[in-house]
Amino acid sequence: MKKLACILALSSAFVSVNAHAWGNDGHRAVGAIADQLIVGSNAEKQVQALLLPGESLAKVASWADCVKGTYCGPQTEEMVAYTTANPKHSEYHYTDVPFQLSHYQDHGVGTTDHDIVQTLKQCIAVLQGKGNATTNPHNFTPRQALLMLTHLTGDIAQPLHVGEGYVGKNGGFVLPTQKQLDDKEAFATQGGNNLQLDDIKLTANSTQQIPAAPADDSKPAPATPARPPQTTRAFHSYWDTTVVNYAFRRIGARTPEQFAQMVIAGNPVVSPNSGDPVTWPYEWADQTLVVAKLAYADVVPGPMAQQTSKNGDVYNVWPLAIPDNYPVPSSAAAKAQLIQGGYHLAAVLKAIWP
Repeated sequence: MKKLACILALSSAFVSVNAHAWGNDGHRAVGAIADQLIVGSNAEKQVQALLLPGESLAKVASWADCVKGTYCGPQTEEMVAYTTANPKHSEYHYTDVPFQLSHYQDHGVGTTDHDIVQTLKQCIAVLQGKGNATTNPHNFTPRQALLMLTHLTGDIAQPLHVGEGYVGKNGGFVLPTQKQLDDKEAFATQGGNNLQLDDIKLTANSTQQIPAAPADDSKPAPATPARPPQTTRAFHSYWDTTVVNYAFRRIGARTPEQFAQMVIAGNPVVSPNSGDPVTWPYEWADQTLVVAKLAYADVVPGPMAQQTSKNGDVYNVWPLAIPDNYPVPSSAAAKAQLIQGGYHLAAVLKAIWP
């Protein structure tokens, strides 16, 4: 586990807290941090001018995920208009740079012209008032650009939304060329969605290492019996939601807003960005690649198997072995990355609207 400790120490060069991409809670935490950091600034005034009454960055932080289906409630006219005009909108949330690399490069392996880095550049340009056919190919409105920026600034801090684990045909993670991918000598794991953790073992280990969630008497008891425990969990799902839950529990936070208050009170030091804000997504991606190396450190993919989806598509999967204490360094990294996302969002908004 020395490798984990070294990489975590390297990531702390970007974020250090005194004292020592994400599901809904993670995105709300990023938005809540930014909400608090822009209070009283011109950026806050400009943000409120684009948001609807009662909205905040925390409340709209999951909008870009909600447009993917009805699990947030019925689709609004605004959502339908956005998805109709952006049929590839689900691909704006990530890039698939091999995690072994240190830098995101345009047209590199795993990148596209509409991946998370390129889409963030577009959102920033639109909010800067520099949107044109070249810088704004998806014709985002300023409000859409703000909604997407709020969400994607969180996503780009999620290690598996930037660093991809490619598995060689003979096993193990590899650094592939595009030709190797085309020739099926290496395989993408879809952001870790096709890497499967032993959820029973993971839960048992985390119960011993992560404090229990704070009691919350305000929440009613479940109306239906609990579901049987699942036996596997996608590696991506672990980093989207499970590790965020662990990060909250480790500092005793019940809600994203409380998490934001607590981490800001700790006076975190976040590395500043420089130059034109439209270039900052490259810096964010490179920093996240540092943490992606932590995410994949000492984890080992097993033999490839195949599964069939509900619609009949066959896809590859790999069981994934992780160190027993994995919940500890991963939750520390998640906390740091949520802080990164929130502070970067506030910083870019203040740079756009000084």
